[in-house]
Amino acid sequence: MNRPPVTILTETDLRALVPLDLAAVDCIEAAFAALATKPVAMPEVLRLDIPEHRGEVDVKTAYIPGLDHFAIKISPGFFGNPALGLPSTNGMMVVLSARTGLVEALLLDNGYLTDTRTAAAGAVAARHLARKDARVAAVLGAGMQARMQLRALTLVRGIGEARVWARDPARAEAFAGEMSGALEVPVTPVATAEAATKGADVILTTTPAPSPILSDADPGTHITAMGSDAEHKNELAPALLARATYVADRLAQTRRLGELHHAVAAGLIPADKDLPELGQIVAGLAPGRPDAQAITIADLTGTGIQDTAIAALALTRAEAAGAGQRFTP
Repeated sequence: MNRPPVTILTETDLRALVPLDLAAVDCIEAAFAALATKPVAMPEVLRLDIPEHRGEVDVKTAYIPGLDHFAIKISPGFFGNPALGLPSTNGMMVVLSARTGLVEALLLDNGYLTDTRTAAAGAVAARHLARKDARVAAVLGAGMQARMQLRALTLVRGIGEARVWARDPARAEAFAGEMSGALEVPVTPVATAEAATKGADVILTTTPAPSPILSDADPGTHITAMGSDAEHKNELAPALLARATYVADRLAQTRRLGELHHAVAAGLIPADKDLPELGQIVAGLAPGRPDAQAITIADLTGTGIQDTAIAALALTRAEAAGAGQRFTP
């Protein structure tokens, strides 16, 4: 029996096919809506920790009815790598036919698609939760995701000023110089997280912090927290969640390993409290920002639907462009 060829796409291919733009944001927004309205199959995250090397590996997947493909993603994060001159994140996706289960593509993206879909999810959250007149952004962290989250935010809100704080001041300086030029928006490095966030309309937390780096926010602020994707990570003080309008990417998941996990453990939010998911807000099944003075929090732990959606977009575009290499297994 003849097997269809498998397409191999490299990071270079995928950067050209799937830039971080409004189309990517819309793709991820549609995936969240599907999560709220369709019988999506999305198992729990499979996780492997390698603590002696500050390493972790997540495996995520989901099937979205209506898509011809589904993806299985392997996503390592080794946070000591920058000291070795290596990137902290890496990975690949395997794309299979939703009809036959046969492997259709290997996306050797080195984590690029994960970075892109994560940033796009941040933009979806800001689109539905940040005030429409939001102008000032604060970024906590100065790594790749900090860069991409800020870039994605500017796609959906008219950001005219940003501030950045990082534990390493040199990295904050480098971030500010790079992003000021890339976005044509003044980005200022500051000495403390408090200085970055005071008066900010949108706060982006993008670190693997094991203890809170943000304890307060001004009325009307939206916070996108994307660093707590494991039980031991915690960027936001639990008391801040307790007094904010909280939104999960996947409630069952944030109860287990997101910022919500810590607020529940602290006894500040009941473990069984019914809280909205981002997909429900996108689909109009739950309200978003209640008023201009509310503090809103999007707890983004990363979901398999994002991986399947961005992988399907990449493969569709690759087929249309004739991109990639093909071989028959």
